[in-house]
Amino acid sequence: MHIAIVGNIGAGKTTLATKLAQHYKWEVFLEAVEDNPYLKDFYEDMPRWAFHLQVFFLNSRFNQVLKINERTSGVIQDRTIYEDAYIFAKNLHHSGMMSDRDYQNYFSLFQSMTRMVKPPDLLVYLKADLPKLIGQIQKRGRDYEDNISLSYLKHLNEHYEQWIAGYNHGKLLVVDVNHMDFVEKPEDLGTIIDRINIELFGLF
Repeated sequence: MHIAIVGNIGAGKTTLATKLAQHYKWEVFLEAVEDNPYLKDFYEDMPRWAFHLQVFFLNSRFNQVLKINERTSGVIQDRTIYEDAYIFAKNLHHSGMMSDRDYQNYFSLFQSMTRMVKPPDLLVYLKADLPKLIGQIQKRGRDYEDNISLSYLKHLNEHYEQWIAGYNHGKLLVVDVNHMDFVEKPEDLGTIIDRINIELFGLF
């Protein structure tokens, strides 16, 4: 069984993925953020480092998916390979921070890779508005995220909504987290777990 948690920067994906892995006693696969050699440079000069950053994420995610495909037990994944292309690279291209040439090269690579990718059994989308995202980003205090603009987050949210509206790779669960706190309120985490159980196992 493979559950993937998706959503914008600051939506709470890593926290929820970790808590779900603890609950189900499954393996968790987190996003390669802390050891990403391009992330800090990217937030300081997006046009210069956009292509490099996206290729790093794409390669990292592809290798992660290959490992997930080998597992026989349950897996919780923090962000998917689809988001790399349909959200982040697409947004960078539309905003003029990734050239047509780089984007076409990137997307061709993505298409080649996804021929070998099995989609998750359940995609959990954490839907969050800008105030929630900003609050979460400020709370975790990562220095390289200080340069994230409101317009960047807003455009990412728009791309997420478009992608989720057309998602057809498998089961989808949309969770509005604007008024949730699954760290401090166990009942909020319990609500999400109940909804996941219904989607995957028909249990409540």
